[in-house]
Amino acid sequence: MPSADITEFRRALASSQKIIVLSGAGLSAASGIATFRGTGGRWGKYNASDVATPAAFAESQSKVWQFFHYRREEMRDKKPNEAHYVLARLAIPSIRHAIAPGSTLTHITQNIDTLCTRALAETETTLRLTHPEPPSEIIEMHGRIFDVACTSTHDCDYHATNLDSPICPGLAGTEIQVAAEELDARVKRKDLPTCPRPGCGAMLRPDVVWFGERPKRIEDILALADDADLCLVVGTSALVQPASKIGGQVKNHGGKVAVFNVEGSTNHADEADFLFVGPCEVTLGEVLGI
Repeated sequence: MPSADITEFRRALASSQKIIVLSGAGLSAASGIATFRGTGGRWGKYNASDVATPAAFAESQSKVWQFFHYRREEMRDKKPNEAHYVLARLAIPSIRHAIAPGSTLTHITQNIDTLCTRALAETETTLRLTHPEPPSEIIEMHGRIFDVACTSTHDCDYHATNLDSPICPGLAGTEIQVAAEELDARVKRKDLPTCPRPGCGAMLRPDVVWFGERPKRIEDILALADDADLCLVVGTSALVQPASKIGGQVKNHGGKVAVFNVEGSTNHADEADFLFVGPCEVTLGEVLGI
């Protein structure tokens, strides 16, 4: 049975040299972003194959763009919560070294909401005078909700962050229909976001990883898991591959796994050395002590 003993966990943390964090939707729940799995999760009537696969986009760019426009607008005013800031402080070397001397850290997040990177940027700015060293890296393995990429098959590699609201006039107001679980049949393909590069004009897509696509920097992520001696699994059921394999990879070479989740029944719970059940915006700070 996994232990929730804070003293024992802190002892393991203090001796760890290569730490990874795997975070998921539960990390952002306290920021008002609903999870799609677990208690309180929702897709509404839109399941994954309706709105988040390459096949769905090929069938109806309008349906997919309306849903992701809704998600962009939903996430636009959300702010990082205490769990994001605890992990941001952990990413500052001098703060981390006080509890895990000489350690490295990489935060791998499945979230597309950009709250992890925003919290880290805010924390780095706030602590720059007392902690001037650069923070450790965040890998956003499923991309970012406000990023777009060109779908052209003719060597256009356009990729950008687009914060426009709405991203194009044709999608203005459709977030209301999507929230009511209806799509606006009047939105035509020609009115959806297109590549701004001269001579291109191909359809843009949300630059997020859809089901069936390869996560970003997956080789780096798996190499980090193979090398880590401690993995903190934060706010994720870890049901989707390859995220579901990361904790097991750490365990396979003798590393420790600590799970922070509002539910005790997660894919990593059985393999956890430490299980801290409760909202991670509370448990992370209490357990890490930062």
